[in-house]
Amino acid sequence: MNAPLNITMPAEASQAPKAYKLLIDGKHVDARDGRTIERSSPGHGFAVSRYAQAGAEEVEAAVQAAHKAFEAGHWPRMKASERATVLLKAADLIETRLEEIARLDALESGKPIAQARGEIGGAVDIWRYAASLARTLSGESYANLGDAMLGVVLREPIGVVSIITPWNFPFLIVSQKLPFALAAGCTAVVKPSEMTSASTFVLGDILLEAGLPAGVVNILAGFGADVGAPVVSHPLVEMVSFTGSTRVGKMTMAAASNSLKKVSMELGGKNGQIVFPDADLKAAADAAVFGGFFNAGECCNAGSRLIVHAAIADDFLGAVKALAEKVRVGDPLDDRTKVGAMISADHMAKVAGYVIAAKTDGGNVYSGGGQRASNAGQYLDPTIVRGVTEDMAIAREEVFGPVLSVLTFETIEKALHIANNTPYGLSAGVWSASIDTCMSVARSVRSGTVWVNTFMEGYPELPFGGYKQSGLGRELGKRAVEDYTEEKTIQFHRGQRTGWWVG
Repeated sequence: MNAPLNITMPAEASQAPKAYKLLIDGKHVDARDGRTIERSSPGHGFAVSRYAQAGAEEVEAAVQAAHKAFEAGHWPRMKASERATVLLKAADLIETRLEEIARLDALESGKPIAQARGEIGGAVDIWRYAASLARTLSGESYANLGDAMLGVVLREPIGVVSIITPWNFPFLIVSQKLPFALAAGCTAVVKPSEMTSASTFVLGDILLEAGLPAGVVNILAGFGADVGAPVVSHPLVEMVSFTGSTRVGKMTMAAASNSLKKVSMELGGKNGQIVFPDADLKAAADAAVFGGFFNAGECCNAGSRLIVHAAIADDFLGAVKALAEKVRVGDPLDDRTKVGAMISADHMAKVAGYVIAAKTDGGNVYSGGGQRASNAGQYLDPTIVRGVTEDMAIAREEVFGPVLSVLTFETIEKALHIANNTPYGLSAGVWSASIDTCMSVARSVRSGTVWVNTFMEGYPELPFGGYKQSGLGRELGKRAVEDYTEEKTIQFHRGQRTGWWVG
């Protein structure tokens, strides 16, 4: 049993929760009925934030503001270079407030502060990349339709976009969506998770300071039934961009179908890392630990299934276990921490339940497995479960916690079967010195991203999204701005019209 954690209370613990108002039409407003949501730090156990809680009136006001800004405002009609200037200014302001934003995300989500800094730094890069795409967005022309005809295809912003983001990467994920919508000329209503809204409200302030016109971005804190569902089904919303669980994604799609909105979704994953005997096993072991326990496993991209060749399983897993036991679990605000707090006590119990069920079904806890006692917050030790079979819930369902399930194989065909035997298809990894092996796996795994001899790296230039029940569409990449546009075909006829229908 690992020693209890002694969590140091930060200065914020002795202060009143920081208050945040809704952002609607460029103004900070309270909810009309005065309702609020209070968020406690999962790593420390004190109230850290209080948000105005939106309801039906605030949703309507926000959507109307976004609609007015799109229909009559300057933003969609600006030069692309002018929109890019605002996005670049926002990126600079995010960078100057990086430490503040990272601390908010660490306090509200329980993620390690060092990791949060990396996420905000990555978000800065994404905003700058989106600014560059604003200036390259273009259409097409067709002068090959005969002397009398010229065809032009325009790309126009789609309109009001509802953006719904999860609690696990509060600032990073909104930055994978919003800057591209803005680059296209869209307006938006943003609903962050009710558990981690603070950094998104800071982003709203940054955008206003950067020169974004009022009403272009509106931010509402609230619950799914009160805010999420209405902003998805509202008739003035033309597109929904959602990141969250597959279960809620299905509900979101159903709600959007009533008005046939465009829907983009990044959903759950059950991602496998396949390790062959000829791999760099030292590097693969470190990646297995990173993939399984990064962000306390609360990550759609987590490498939660370790698929290892039977010939090396014992030795390789011994190395993985030794590394896992070195992972520092503790205070999210400690720079040395690698695994912070779980998002909530309920979620921690759910994750622990998967481990208990796996033991009942014949699996065995090879490492970790227990709740770490602490004087504040909720923490789970990194856990490795062996003896897992493909039919177990822990092998098929998204656990979303620091739990690594181990399965073994003897042939490449069996490895691919295990990797694809899941409803999800977000990502995968393959470790081998053989280019033939790596190529065979990369081509055959049904996943939106396959990492070869690395894991969970990301760049704004590369599209991200999933197969099967891991989502619809892609984020990031050179076509990310195009996703927030509609195509319009215009045909120009020159000279006297010929080919009369009625002679």
